Amino acid sequence: MQGQIEKDLKTALLSGDKIKVETLKGLKSSFQYEAVAKSVKLDQLTDEQMQAVMSRESKKRQEAAELYKNAGETERAEKELSEKAIIDKYLPEPVDEAAVREAVAQQIAKIDNASMQNMGQIIAAVRAQLGPGADGGRIAAAVKESLQ
Repeated sequence: MQGQIEKDLKTALLSGDKIKVETLKGLKSSFQYEAVAKSVKLDQLTDEQMQAVMSRESKKRQEAAELYKNAGETERAEKELSEKAIIDKYLPEPVDEAAVREAVAQQIAKIDNASMQNMGQIIAAVRAQLGPGADGGRIAAAVKESLQ
C-alpha cells in the first residue's frame, strides 16, 4: 500500500495536482507518526495499521468539512471533502448497514442470553467477520440497538 501511495505521489507531483500532493504528503507524515508511536520503522507498518491511520485521517476530513459547512466556509469544506475522497480511494469499500445488522444478529444468536455485558465480545466478533471495511461506530450502534 505504501508503494502505491509513493507512486501516486510522484504522479501527482509531475501532473501538478496540488491537493493530491498535499494530501498524500500528509498521509505519509501520519504513517511516520504512527510508526514512531508503535516504535517500529515506517516500512514495518502493516496494511491494517496503515488502513487504520487512513480511516482516522478520512474521518478528520469529514468532521472538519462539517464544521466548515456549519460556519458557512463552503470553499474550505469542499477542500476537506476532496482530500477525504483522495484518502478514501485507498480504503476498502465500506460495509453497508444491512450487512452489519445481519452480522450482528448472527453473533447475538450464537450467545445464550446475550446482554449488554456481551457487547464488546459481539463487536469484536462482527469486526473480525466483516473486516476492515466495517465501521466500529456503526457496529456498536447496531449491537446496542439489538440488545435493547
